[in-house]
Amino acid sequence: MSPRDEFPSLRGLDGDGSVQVHQDADTKIEGAKVFSVYGKGGIGKSTTSSNLSAAFSKLGKRVLQIGCDPKHDSTFTLTGTLVPTVIDILKDVDFHSEELRPEDFVFEGYNGVKCVEAGGPPAGTGCGGYVVGQTVKLLKQHHLLEDTDVVIFDVLGDVVCGGFAAPLQHADLAVIVTANDFDSIYAMNRIIAAVQAKSNNYKVRLAGCIANRSKDTDEVDRYCRTVGFNRIGHMPDVDALRRSRLKKKTLFEMPDDEDIVQCRAEYMRLAEALYNSTATLAPAPLPDREIFELLGFD
Repeated sequence: MSPRDEFPSLRGLDGDGSVQVHQDADTKIEGAKVFSVYGKGGIGKSTTSSNLSAAFSKLGKRVLQIGCDPKHDSTFTLTGTLVPTVIDILKDVDFHSEELRPEDFVFEGYNGVKCVEAGGPPAGTGCGGYVVGQTVKLLKQHHLLEDTDVVIFDVLGDVVCGGFAAPLQHADLAVIVTANDFDSIYAMNRIIAAVQAKSNNYKVRLAGCIANRSKDTDEVDRYCRTVGFNRIGHMPDVDALRRSRLKKKTLFEMPDDEDIVQCRAEYMRLAEALYNSTATLAPAPLPDREIFELLGFD
């Protein structure tokens, strides 16, 4: 007997074969615009998320960024340090969340951006989705979402299980960071399928993709034309992005040069476009063999 047969409440949820913990109605995020940033591991999701958070703050928005990775390195360019994770702080108080104060797990970063690192279970144990759920629950308990305009979830790597798809239960829009290469576009195709499955039961929709650290966008654009997706941004392959990570700063804190000014302008344009987006994209992800044949050269 499958889990879906044993537990009828799981049938028909989140796509065929889905068995996972679902969002508690009490943890629904209301009032803020919520974005989840996905993409292949190492593609630049945290750089993108942090610079978007800074850009939203420059637009006068009250911003909260939630890192959803056990490495807890999503927000260090905003804060200049690796902040403690929610899961580690909860362990310190034996999971008695009532003992925590907001300043124990929410840290102020550049231009007032609020930063939280959810953390995650040790490798091979626990569920990342549980950690995301506990983080949102804690934020709600302390009323920290009531005066927030934008929430950005920066999510670990590819979507391989329901646990790390959990931010999609809260999000209005999912943004995919990619590069102009086979591996990251192949991962994007899988992420699109995961978002489409979630959109059957939750409000999340696809905003589009950002080509990151890429001189050209021809392969990304070819894929988007084929499946009915949109590239909404392009960050060129410039050394300024690498330097900003080494400096532990967003691009908005770096000394002016031509590349940095160009990238800042693109992040500002993206932030404004995303905040005002009414995206209703419904791309059709390709089977693995078809995307293999589509990309690259003969």
